[in-house]
Amino acid sequence: MTKKWQYLCRCLLVLVFIGGVIPAKAQLVERVCRTDYKISPERKGELLLELDNISFFKDNEFAGTVIKGYSLPGLWIQPKFVYYPLKNIKLEGGVHMLWFSGAYRYPSVSYQDIALWKGEQYQKGAHLLPFFRAQISMKSVDLILGNIYGGSNHGLIAPLYNPELNLTCDPEAGLQLLYDSKAFDLDVWVNWQSFIFREDVHQEAFTVGISSRVKYNDPASRFHFYTPVQGLVQHRGGEIDTIFNNSVQTLMNGAIGVGGVWNTGHRIFKNLNVELDATGYYQQAGEIWPFDSGYGLYARASADIYDFRVKTSYWTCEDFISMFGSPFFGAASMIDEGVTFDRPQMIYLGVEYSRQLAKGFSIGVDVDVFHHLSGDMNDADGVKQPMGSATSFTAGVYMRINPSFLIKKF
Repeated sequence: MTKKWQYLCRCLLVLVFIGGVIPAKAQLVERVCRTDYKISPERKGELLLELDNISFFKDNEFAGTVIKGYSLPGLWIQPKFVYYPLKNIKLEGGVHMLWFSGAYRYPSVSYQDIALWKGEQYQKGAHLLPFFRAQISMKSVDLILGNIYGGSNHGLIAPLYNPELNLTCDPEAGLQLLYDSKAFDLDVWVNWQSFIFREDVHQEAFTVGISSRVKYNDPASRFHFYTPVQGLVQHRGGEIDTIFNNSVQTLMNGAIGVGGVWNTGHRIFKNLNVELDATGYYQQAGEIWPFDSGYGLYARASADIYDFRVKTSYWTCEDFISMFGSPFFGAASMIDEGVTFDRPQMIYLGVEYSRQLAKGFSIGVDVDVFHHLSGDMNDADGVKQPMGSATSFTAGVYMRINPSFLIKKF
């Protein structure tokens, strides 16, 4: 048995051990990173001090020619004041701080990307950003300005969004509209990632996104069926900068699918979720990526068993690139410049566990295995070469602390 598989077995044993000594009802790991955006009318007049934090340790043991492995030991923390001036308005203001163990210098912009538009400025000690959110609730519609509910709150599928960004990326900021009804959910947003001034030396950049779900019946029904529709468009440009070559780039990702949930009603085997998605990629302007268009097929299933969620999926694509997803879902190498893959295929298996310790306190453990099947790749000169199979895995432990303290009720 190789050292990699020995390490994986140890991680699984730790996972089982935690599940045995913490028998309380689980809140799944993906929920550790999500935020409830609903405003409670009875909180009108409250002023609170709130602390939001995720501490994490994640190890990525990657093999093959797609991306090199790395570890993420660190935390982010948001101390902020929260005020409800009216029964349907919520204001939040504070600071967002990201810190990695042993790091003393941070880029001023940390959102995952290969872009050239980022500035060269750095911060020392920790990565600090102001945080402010203004939200108004109008029946089934919520309007948010400032720092929006981003990351896993968008509900994007894995080929479009890497959950790891919940740990490392800057809080999304811009404009967001959320709609929730019995038959339809909608999340539309603009995430403004790079602002420019006149004669600036980097590009303006923003991402427009939509994530919606058509619900054909009640999600609590024994058998529930739905259709997800998702899209991302990132534009980079600006009319007042000093860039003249490749001054405009527009990239697009999209997905549409069909899914079903079997709510068993059983105490241990709680539900089974299956989904099939078709994804697309289009480079409308620019030459950032080696392909102008591509597509992918994503089939996934998950089961909630006792306090665990067991997940599996199959992925294949042709000339597909994901802007914010893991490079494992793309057809280009992040290790060797110019290397691309012919119709790569991947099988995924994962197990996650989490528990809510108390209101505002939760912990999660996640283990994932990615197996790339054998195929062909093209080097920088376009010469085709065989690509062998490769198995990668990740293991992470997460803790979220989100207490709030009432200062005064006006």
